[in-house]
Formats: sequence, C-alpha cells, structure tokens
Amino acid sequence: MSHEQRSSEMLDESQELLQDAEQLLAQAAAAGGSEAQALYARVAERLRVAKGQILHAEELVVKRAKHAARATDNYVHEHPWQAVGIAAAVGVLVGMLISRR
Repeated sequence: MSHEQRSSEMLDESQELLQDAEQLLAQAAAAGGSEAQALYARVAERLRVAKGQILHAEELVVKRAKHAARATDNYVHEHPWQAVGIAAAVGVLVGMLISRR
C-alpha cells in the first residue's frame, strides 16, 4: 500500500472517529450522571486515537514533501540548464493563462 493510500485511509478513519466523538458528545449532553461520565470517557479516547492518526498522517506527508524537495534540489543541481528551461516554460504557460482572463 502506498504512503498516499495509507494517509488517505488514516484521514478517513480520523474523520469517522471525530464524527463518532461528536455523536457521543451529543448523547452525553442529553444523559446525566454516571452515564454522561462514561460517554465523556469514550469521547476522550476516540479523540486521543484520532489525534494520533492525524499526527501520523502529518508525519507521512512531511516525509514525502521533504523527499520531493530533496529530489528536486538534486535534479536542479545535476541539470541546471534543463531546470531553467522548465521554469521558463512554466512561466510562459502561466503568463498565457493569466493573459486570457
């Protein structure tokens, strides 16, 4: 499984956990006494798990971004004139797109 798929799945799971936590909070607001305390404990645990998953997904994204930055830096150092040509071509394309508006 790729890093992108893992990150996407983790974010989806985190969103589900946060939705569950919202529902539990609503139930806790309607409940009273020991039932509310039990629901609060469940919400706190789900939020802890979601936070961990989000932090892990963030680490994966940062790791991939750093890898891409290193690869780009290496390419530019190894092929400076090709990098200048690519940058110029992108600049021309962006300029053409902007001038059409």
